[in-house]
Amino acid sequence: MPRIGTARVSTATPDLDIQTTRLAAAGCHVIRTGSGSSRTGCTELQTILDCLQDGDELVVHRLDRLGRSTRDVLNPVHDLDSKGAALRVLEPDVTTAGDLGRLVVTVLGRVADLELKFIRDRQRAGIDAAKAKGVYQGRKQQIDTNRIRELAAQNMPKAQIARTLRISRMSVYRALKA
Repeated sequence: MPRIGTARVSTATPDLDIQTTRLAAAGCHVIRTGSGSSRTGCTELQTILDCLQDGDELVVHRLDRLGRSTRDVLNPVHDLDSKGAALRVLEPDVTTAGDLGRLVVTVLGRVADLELKFIRDRQRAGIDAAKAKGVYQGRKQQIDTNRIRELAAQNMPKAQIARTLRISRMSVYRALKA
């Protein structure tokens, strides 16, 4: 049974060493790497899914490297099932080759979904606390609202303002509304 490994990072400073080492130790002769916080735009994973055949096994270090939401986990599992291939997760050691393994992966996919929600909730709470202390200012403003107002005062159409300043029309409307 050929094992194909996939390693993915979702940070600006990727460190794939731990994942690729574990995948190689698990017998993966091919290891593809990619990045992204969700399956959308992850072309490496899609390439692997397109190439897998009956009897092949897709191997990931941890389930969150496959996807962060239940849908991001279950869609590839469905694709693998339809091809006669399986998914193996190394930590914890689970495979979708049997019915119990599919159930465990489904539950773990939901756990990954909840974990992402918890991360976002903690991030929001931290930002709110920093704002309350006056520490968090948000990112620097990219759009010159004064320039937008100047051009609007000259009766320039909003679409033309957007083209002139190379911003979206929605940004123009937001700036004029504020």
